[in-house]
Amino acid sequence: MPAAHDLLSLQAVELRRLIGSKEISPVELLDACIARIEAINPAVNAVTATCYARARREAKAAEEAVRRGEPLGLLHGLPTGIKDLEETQGLLTTYGSPLYRDFIPDADSAMVARVRAAGAIVVGKTNVPEFGAGANSRNPVWGATGNAFNPLLNAGGSSGGSAVALACDMLPVCTGSDTGGSLRIPAAMNGVVGFRPSPGIVPAERRGLGWTPISVLGPMGRTVADTCLLMAAQAGPDDRDPLSYESDGAAFATPAMSDPGRLRIAWTEDFGQCPVDGAIRRTMREKVQAMRHLFARCDEVTFDFGEADRCFDVIRAVNFVARYREAYEKDPASLGPNPRANYEMGAKMSLADVAWAHAEQTRIFRRFQETFRDYDLVLTPTTPVSPFPWTKLYLEEMNGQKLRNYYHWLAPTYFVTLVTNPAIAIPCGTDHAGMPFGLQVVGRFRGDRALLGAAHAMEQAFAAIPALRRPLPDLGKLARPVPELKSIVTHPPTQQHAA
Repeated sequence: MPAAHDLLSLQAVELRRLIGSKEISPVELLDACIARIEAINPAVNAVTATCYARARREAKAAEEAVRRGEPLGLLHGLPTGIKDLEETQGLLTTYGSPLYRDFIPDADSAMVARVRAAGAIVVGKTNVPEFGAGANSRNPVWGATGNAFNPLLNAGGSSGGSAVALACDMLPVCTGSDTGGSLRIPAAMNGVVGFRPSPGIVPAERRGLGWTPISVLGPMGRTVADTCLLMAAQAGPDDRDPLSYESDGAAFATPAMSDPGRLRIAWTEDFGQCPVDGAIRRTMREKVQAMRHLFARCDEVTFDFGEADRCFDVIRAVNFVARYREAYEKDPASLGPNPRANYEMGAKMSLADVAWAHAEQTRIFRRFQETFRDYDLVLTPTTPVSPFPWTKLYLEEMNGQKLRNYYHWLAPTYFVTLVTNPAIAIPCGTDHAGMPFGLQVVGRFRGDRALLGAAHAMEQAFAAIPALRRPLPDLGKLARPVPELKSIVTHPPTQQHAA
């Protein structure tokens, strides 16, 4: 039986196998996860509200189910973290907003219900920016999440808590969501995997604008195989989500076979117009040089993304107007600076702006799909800069140029959001500053399974190349609390633990 510290470093797929074969107990695994959270979380602030007592009851029940030889779900007995934008029955769900600092939902969201039905044991929530706005997981309810490799630096967002919990081996799988890069960016910044699936595969029944594919829910893991396992539990139709469609969720459980030597790769530093730091451009070229021998072709390709920045501004702002109009009109100060900025941007727009944006998105989509006539995948940097201090709410300039707004630095990921193709961030060594470098891999339209299979094959190949293999944080350096992470808390919740 593995020691506790060795147990936590095992892949989720291996932990699930060991549970099914009775080699480890769900109770033993949960206790190890709780001990790791209590030891490391004060240094990174990734896990927020917890439900240890309930989780222990569920772990005991999971253990008994194994002993009785009952059918076991895909995630049976695996401790799991849920991003704090998803409602969890009986467990505090704050959205990182003072408006919800004491909100305890009566029911799980559709995605959470699917994950729990697959046997996962919800241990707690993971930290986010306020209402998920931005790629810096800090808010006035819980404070900031620090990067797993340096807690004084940005962990990314909005699924930052999930990414750091995974990187620090606190939990084997965690959920996330993605509008402009919220699954991919924190995964890249912390050396784990974040997958943005095609809209409609994972149900998102609470989207106010149900026909708009900008926001999706998805999985995160330390490896592609672990991410696939969680994806298999998340995927499935739900008639409350108009984009939802019938899919064989179980087909995602194991990555499809893929031979890197047959892949035709297109790559770009910036899609022709995204702001990207000069050092990251150099890092991207070095990574491509180190991996190009793995593929059948590996070509730098030019793209025409038209007015993608303006297009994303409109489509994003419309969603914020739909969600936050009532709160803003009641009290603008009740919203933090990022959600307030998005709302105010949208409130000034016209119907003509919205019509133009949807037409431009369609034009961008059609041009981008032409790439896949000659190539199987598109590779880019996931983030255009190395992680910066979390005390800086967002990046204001790059390469000496002022950026357009608080999310302009996320362009490499939100350009892909606009085209709706599935995309995954996988670890790819370190950057010039010694921080994790995440490679964004974009697949064909609705080619989710093929993309996951290719990413898995690339991950396996990267493991044998020192410059490309996944970096690991030094957990010994996280033994001391970092009280600065809590310094921005102004509205602490009255309840932090659930029964």
